[in-house]
Amino acid sequence: MSSEKHKSSAPKSLNYGIITVSDSCYKGVAEDKSGSYIKEKLSKNNIVVKTIIVPDEKDLIEKALYDILPDVDCVVTTGGTGITKRDVTIQTIRPHFDKEIPGFGEIFRYLSFREISYPGIISGATAGTIGDRIVFCLPGSLNAAKLGTDIIASEAAHMIKHLRE
Repeated sequence: MSSEKHKSSAPKSLNYGIITVSDSCYKGVAEDKSGSYIKEKLSKNNIVVKTIIVPDEKDLIEKALYDILPDVDCVVTTGGTGITKRDVTIQTIRPHFDKEIPGFGEIFRYLSFREISYPGIISGATAGTIGDRIVFCLPGSLNAAKLGTDIIASEAAHMIKHLRE
């Protein structure tokens, strides 16, 4: 079966939750451009049920994740995926995955490389499943949000279809 035919039986709309992980957005000293972009893009064909902004703090990231999960098919996080001491999103969320989806991070970094060259290696972008839901973790820059959301918008429903078979 072709991938397009296979995708045609996937859900037409998903429920999403968005978590922005950013000290400056949480404090209100920076605008949440990435979270706003993700919400706008995904709302075109889906429902964004909830958005939350949290600081780069493990406990608050976990709380936001588990507050959103029961109400959505997919969670998208933005921010906290780099290598600074405050970047803890990946280290916080990855242990909760039932299965990691390494292809998401691989294709994200490949496409990032094509856009920005070698600095793309810094990104820890990843995805994984928790129960019958998918969590996508994106970097916090607006360009990364655009790139990652394009991938998610294209493939998330197909992924959810397989996850729930």
